[in-house]
Amino acid sequence: MSVTEEGVRNICTDAVFERGEGYLAEGRIREIHRVGATVSAVVSGSRQYDVRVDLAADEFDPWCDCPYDGPGACKHVVAVLLRCLDDAPPDEGDRLDVELDAADPDDLRAFLRDTLATDATLRERFFARFGESSTRSVEELRTAIDRRFEETNPEYYVVFEPIDFAEWFDLADEYREQGRNGSAAVVYRALVESLDDNMERVDGAYDHFSQAFARALDGYVECAADREDHGATDAVAFLEERAESGTSYLADQFERAASELRERLARGSGG
Repeated sequence: MSVTEEGVRNICTDAVFERGEGYLAEGRIREIHRVGATVSAVVSGSRQYDVRVDLAADEFDPWCDCPYDGPGACKHVVAVLLRCLDDAPPDEGDRLDVELDAADPDDLRAFLRDTLATDATLRERFFARFGESSTRSVEELRTAIDRRFEETNPEYYVVFEPIDFAEWFDLADEYREQGRNGSAAVVYRALVESLDDNMERVDGAYDHFSQAFARALDGYVECAADREDHGATDAVAFLEERAESGTSYLADQFERAASELRERLARGSGG
């Protein structure tokens, strides 16, 4: 979980590295916290930007809600990583563990239930970990993702800045960790549909949205290929249909995904 200058330089351009150094020197990091390997921060630029990095992940798995659309990480991420290099924030995970160990079980259960009752995102993560199946359909998830596009820039149709899709990718990851690939496929399909239908309104942060689409599409193929019911063949049909009717410049990716899924199904059936 060590951060080195070389490691930071490897994920950004030289110009961005210098800007990140400047942001750190100017004291633009307004807030920073760490729980385990996850660091979250607020960095001041033309507005306040939320930053998240994973110190234990390859290339730190950085995320920032700024509109940067160049190669590699942005200056806000670089500033946070350099802060961790020079002066890492204390790990609040130890305090969490102490408080959790000391908490009364009934009080903890009541607190958790009250929190789950008012936080739909966390509630769905809870059901993914402890429930038996997905509680939300593609349509329901799709509606929530579409709403994020609408809320990002409510006065205009065009979306200029990145959207954080982490809650849905985290949900899919949770299902996959539980071996419930069918439920994960539902989440990935909702992301694929929403990104496909909303991509034409994107006018900035193209790399961010393209990477999110590719990640969702790859996840969908992987989960569909592991299904033993009709879900896999239905997934091929969905991908083929989207290649014809979806955003034109994503057609090649849909065709590639459909071809890959057909090949994986053929190998699985011994064909």
